[in-house]
Amino acid sequence: MINNKRICATIEARMTSSRLPGKVLMEFCGKPNLQHIIERLKRSEFLDEVVVATTVNKEDDEIVQLCERIGCRYYRGSEEDVLLRVLDSAKSIEADIIVEITGDCPVIDWRHVDEVIQIFFSGQYDYAANVIERSFPRGFDTQVFPVSVLEEVNEITKSPVDHEHVSLYIYTHPEKYKLINLRAKEKMYHPELEITLDTKEDYDFIKIIYENLYSINPEFSGEDVVEFILKNKQLTNILTDTHRKNPFQEQKEWNENNGKKL
Repeated sequence: MINNKRICATIEARMTSSRLPGKVLMEFCGKPNLQHIIERLKRSEFLDEVVVATTVNKEDDEIVQLCERIGCRYYRGSEEDVLLRVLDSAKSIEADIIVEITGDCPVIDWRHVDEVIQIFFSGQYDYAANVIERSFPRGFDTQVFPVSVLEEVNEITKSPVDHEHVSLYIYTHPEKYKLINLRAKEKMYHPELEITLDTKEDYDFIKIIYENLYSINPEFSGEDVVEFILKNKQLTNILTDTHRKNPFQEQKEWNENNGKKL
């Protein structure tokens, strides 16, 4: 808690990923991906609570069972309206500030999360992140904003793209919201790297990272991950050129099809 504000991380997680179904429960070193993310976030100095934002789908019962087993809060909401699901998840645990994390980031580093939280509170900001200008590798994405701002966005925009990509409307409207970006320091400045779990190749890649780092130090850092990859560049041969979702293109297409400019 900072300035009497309750700070809570939401983790978006569902079993029905189109590219890699069940990825949130795929295991690294004997633990599900989602459990690793939860445990890493719970090491944060500033987070008061972690809540998994999952869906009402029967397929996601397994996620609920994991949360109950390890003692993590969860909320079940709409699969399609991710924005509302995250908002309601935060409200369910009486959060003032949301730290948005996605379930495809197995190596998320709570130290960087804490840095983003700190810069958010360094001024009168509506949104702090390390993704406005890409400098960190993908897989360490952290976005911080008040519940009140997301409530406002939920009322302002009805675009399905905005409701799928939770904070898209905030950081694409700098004239409305005061933004600040955390720039990576030298060791983490590798925007060309992608360490997210979206494909089977990603899983094989991250599995090797865990097998080499987690066994030595379960609290391995983002810097440890980058150093390991740079020393073993042949590992990137595992990866294929995967098409990642581009919310900007999706929004442009939706606006054109609906004759709207938000």
